[in-house]
Formats: sequence, C-alpha cells, structure tokens
Amino acid sequence: MDTLITAGRVLPRPSTPVPDGAILVRDGVLVAVGPRAEVLAQAAPGAVRHDFPTGTALAGLFNAHVHLAFDASREMLAHFLAGPSLEDARARLASMLRSGVTTVRDLGDRGHLGAAVRASLEGAAAPRLLVSGPPITVPDGHCHFFGGATTSDASIRSLIDENAAAGADVIKVMATGGQITEGGADMWEPQFDARQLALIVTHAASHGLPVAAHAHGADTIEAAVEAGVSTIEHCSFMTGPRTFDRRDPVAAAMATRGISACSTSSRNWRTIVEKLGPEVAQAMYGRLPWLEEHGVRLLAGTDAGLPGSVFDDPVGALELYEWLGFGRRRILEIATEDSAAGLGLSAVTGRLEAGLAADVLVVEGDPLASLAALRNPLLVLARGRAAA
Repeated sequence: MDTLITAGRVLPRPSTPVPDGAILVRDGVLVAVGPRAEVLAQAAPGAVRHDFPTGTALAGLFNAHVHLAFDASREMLAHFLAGPSLEDARARLASMLRSGVTTVRDLGDRGHLGAAVRASLEGAAAPRLLVSGPPITVPDGHCHFFGGATTSDASIRSLIDENAAAGADVIKVMATGGQITEGGADMWEPQFDARQLALIVTHAASHGLPVAAHAHGADTIEAAVEAGVSTIEHCSFMTGPRTFDRRDPVAAAMATRGISACSTSSRNWRTIVEKLGPEVAQAMYGRLPWLEEHGVRLLAGTDAGLPGSVFDDPVGALELYEWLGFGRRRILEIATEDSAAGLGLSAVTGRLEAGLAADVLVVEGDPLASLAALRNPLLVLARGRAAA
C-alpha cells in the first residue's frame, strides 16, 4: 500500500527546501520526494493520503545518546538498582517516537535491556534502536552498576565478545569518570590508558563494531582519538572541576579521521548556564562551535534518562545550539543527516531521499523559521510505520 504525504514544504535535506512538496512511501521505503505534482504522478490510485498544507516534512530526528534503563527522575539510580523494567523502557522509546525521534542509540544498560526492547518491538512502530549493552568500566568505576567492570585485558575482550554476541551495534567504554557514580574517578580523570583504549578498538573491530568513548578529560580524549574510536561522548576537554583545555591538534585529528562528538546536552542546559555563570558556561559549551570550526562532525544526543534529561523533548536540547549561534538549518542537519553519518547510517536514513527508510517527521509550521515548530508533530513515521 502506498502512503502519500503532502506538505507546505518538504526538506529532503535542511539545505534544500521544496515548497508545496510531497513524499511517497511504499513498504517502509521512500519511493519519491519532491514537488507535489511529480510525486503524485507516481502514486498508486488507492494510496493512503495525508495532507499538511501548513506543515513541514523532514527526516526523522536522532538521539544518539540515551539510557532507556533510567527514568530521568531525581531518584533515577535507586529506581534502576531496584530493577529496570522492559515495559518502562518500551514506553520511553515510544515517547521518543511521538516527539519525532526515529533513530536512537542506547549507550549503556544492564542485562542487555536495550537488545530485549528492540526484539520485543520487531515489526512495530518504533525508532530504529542501536545498543551497546553494558559499557566497559573498572571495578567501582563510572556506571559499574551496569555490570561491565573489567580487571584485565582478557576480561575486556570477554565483555566485548559477550556484548557482540548479544547483538550490540557499538561498544561503549567509560574512558573517564562521570557524575553519577560515587567514589570513582573524577570526570576529567582516566579510567583506561592509551594502550587499553587501543586494545578495545582493535577487539571491537574484530566483531565489526565501532567504539563510543565516554570521555570528559582532555588527556583521555586525546588518547581515544589516537586509539581510533568512532565517537566521543561528552567530549568536554576538562582538566579540572571548572577548567578546560581545548586542543586544536586533537580537534583537527578528529575531523581528519571522521571521529564524531556527541555533546549529550539535554534541555537542562539553561539551568546549568545559570548555575555555572556565563563565563564557565561558555568555556564548557563553547567547545561545540569550536569543534564545528575545526570540521568535527557533531551528533545530536541528550543522555536521556539521567535526572531531568527527559525522553520526549529533543527540541530543548537543540536550542542550546541556537544559543551558541548555530543557524537553524545547521541545527537540523546535526539532528538528521550528520547524526546519520556519524553512526554509519547515511545509506539508511537521515535524509528524505528515494531508497532510504521512510523515517519522516511532519510538524506544524517551519523549523527553519523557528525550532519551536518541532514541538508540534503532526505525523511521525518510523520505517513507514506511524507513531500511535
């Protein structure tokens, strides 16, 4: 059955708006995208039709860093330790779809919850879900409660093997400390050295898997780049509690090697700016335009599941980029085609183009004029299936 969508404007890419456009979907795949008359001519007579004369159709959004095992409450960790729920995780994923997110990367769970969620939703309307399984960490280290503590090279390899066998799409390593684990390394302090990071990248590659490195510290970011990870999560370039060291050669190497950075900033960024003050906030968040200037690919990700980082407000996080001076077209590129490229999905999704998956978001208004339009979804398709 053909599905035909018409809209006041269609964005095959954010840089190529088509006024009075249309999209033809067949069997979960985009068949035609372009001016209305051209697309209508290709539709079957009995096509299911959706008309949005004042709406904008664009590719579905990405959230490249979430934790479906967490509930985003202040008691998030206690609730998780009491036992993550498959049904709760499914509900969180469903809320992301309703908000316009059609591709999700879960970067840390216990017991391969993400893989179980994905299997339970086979054939249903749900975002494409990439999973890491339990991240590699150290005993009592950052997020050790996911079950990924390692004590030797052999145990690192074994965990990678286990995650790969369980269906992981990416290997996650907690290369530095973090905020939510008491007693471990500070955020800027390393948990693994350059040799171990190289071992992780090499062994993950033996399974055909990329590596995502959680890395706040400047030294560890540099080591992760040298090791050849695919994405750096947070990428804060910290050297202390409120000190940062942006290293131009490291950013240049990231750009040259195609290593992406995921800022993991949620809608809480405004609260953080107020708490830290403008000078420290600019030192922290200013890394994003700095990375952009160096040609580093940026990924949209929010760390959804952490306290206050809700699953159903991708726009609140994207507004940080606008505050930093990014144009709306560029922000939409980060949230769609750039994130697709960074996750190796350019041939699958991220643009409205014939042959790609029918991951489509239709919103009221024009997000190129105001990002707030993204808060008004009219229709969301994930691989051709409509969100409930």
